[in-house]
Amino acid sequence: MNKVVLIGRLTKDPELRYTTSNVAAASFTLAVNRTFQNQNGVREADFINIVMWRKQAETAKKYLSKGSLIAVEGRIQTRNYDGADGKKVYVTEVVADNFEFLESKGQRGANTDIEFNQDVPTADVSDEPYIDFGDSIELSDDDIAF
Repeated sequence: MNKVVLIGRLTKDPELRYTTSNVAAASFTLAVNRTFQNQNGVREADFINIVMWRKQAETAKKYLSKGSLIAVEGRIQTRNYDGADGKKVYVTEVVADNFEFLESKGQRGANTDIEFNQDVPTADVSDEPYIDFGDSIELSDDDIAF
């Protein structure tokens, strides 16, 4: 079974792109607080890459922004590609099946100035997982399962 449920805040506005077959894909990073504090008494966060497809991707772009608190349900997916320097790049991300808004639009406005401490050690994953793929994501509709 491959199932993930996360609650966190967006670290930046969702980025919306379209495949060559005009399928919408949105990506963003979700900051998820850990349930414990480190040795210095600071609660750290993990920064999880999220991908949404089709109508859900367009809805995310339209209504979500940096600081939005959401719940995401989906599955973990891994992939790899050859980077510009010729080294293999490994990416782990959550492909969202569902998401829910956890605060009203008025509450979201109060959270747009949140500073995220991204100095927390995390997996070596690019901030822009599609940067080496050009302007579009090359997938066919047959490659996407819901």
